Amino acid sequence: MRLAHLHLPNTTPFNRVSQIQQALTTRLLTHKKLTSAHSLTSQEPNFTLPNTPPPPPDPTIITFTPNPVYTTGRRDLPPSNTSPPTTTTNLSLPPALEPIRSLLTSDGTNPPKAEYRPTLRGGQTTYHGPGQMVAYTILDLKRLGLTPRCHIRVLENSVIDLLGRYGVEGFTTEDPGVWVSGGQGREQAKKITAVGVHLRRNISSFGIGLNVTDEPMWFFKQIVACGLEGKEATSLQGVGVGGLEIGDVADGFVERFVERVNKNFACGGGLSGGED
Repeated sequence: MRLAHLHLPNTTPFNRVSQIQQALTTRLLTHKKLTSAHSLTSQEPNFTLPNTPPPPPDPTIITFTPNPVYTTGRRDLPPSNTSPPTTTTNLSLPPALEPIRSLLTSDGTNPPKAEYRPTLRGGQTTYHGPGQMVAYTILDLKRLGLTPRCHIRVLENSVIDLLGRYGVEGFTTEDPGVWVSGGQGREQAKKITAVGVHLRRNISSFGIGLNVTDEPMWFFKQIVACGLEGKEATSLQGVGVGGLEIGDVADGFVERFVERVNKNFACGGGLSGGED
């Protein structure tokens, strides 16, 4: 089975990535619906199959760096909307972002410092932007032999493997995401990667956000990221690994992801890497 890797090399509007993700997710869901209908019809008496079902679309990982954006997961969605309004005057924000409303709205002279985008992924409020490598996995988990929990573990372990490539020890804790030592052991751990996914009929979307440089740190300090009071964020640069290109980090993550799926959870032919 081939894995398509779509890397967007420039800073990309979050809305554009969301549209690409939605198109890829819809394609997988449509194929699943067609396959299911074909299977049911084939069980009817005296029915002869005119054609075999079309081959399934390739699973895809989108890697990118978005414009500055705060996103909320399902646990932090404001009750009045699941999509942002077209104007900032009636911007409905969750409690986690209300204290920084001024950063998300124009004062009439200066544009907002960041966007706000509600999403249907799991988790709470986080930040994405320049200096970060975001990877969205659009996969049919059932076809890959992955349970939802295994999918999260593959994402986390792929990041940990990638960090190890740079000489950094990453680990998981009882809190979500991937963490690194804050200088005084794991008790002072700092978060280097956020993890949040959405599933519909075993089709995954969203994924991870890995901090590569310190550029996102100011934005993280404006919020309680992921609802974790007293926890700090860091980056590869922050732990002494500088000079990295986002594209190289993205390629490394996809390689580690393919290795993890094939080693631990692949079903059938497994995955092979590819570029789009």
